[in-house]
Amino acid sequence: MYEPIRTGPSRRSVHTMADTRDFPHRSREEELDIQLAGHLAALLAVTDELRALAPAEELDEAAEELSRQVARLRGGLPPVRSAVASAIHEPHATALHQRAHALAGRALVVAASRADTAAAILAARRMEAHASAGDLVTA
Repeated sequence: MYEPIRTGPSRRSVHTMADTRDFPHRSREEELDIQLAGHLAALLAVTDELRALAPAEELDEAAEELSRQVARLRGGLPPVRSAVASAIHEPHATALHQRAHALAGRALVVAASRADTAAAILAARRMEAHASAGDLVTA
């Protein structure tokens, strides 16, 4: 009815050490750089959406700093940015601030793990700004 499970030397393992030598491997620091750049790029996208809804100098400065940090983490490659908010309907500003706060929190965790002081400070400032703007401050 069913074929028995084969064991022993007659069946070769799919994942052997010889198979993995051909793949490039990244260090933990490189992986953290990629992850941090992704979180900051996502935060930049939300910041750009907020800037489209309600332009503010503080958001402009934050977007430029986020862009610089992403470019630094990507080896000088600047992030792709959209001039227009990509939402089909007008998003609610509070929801965008909540999303930005969560993204900044993720970036802060990775930056702290990576010991990247500049990115950690930026993420903490953005968390604070979005917490107060999105009424996320708890008593």
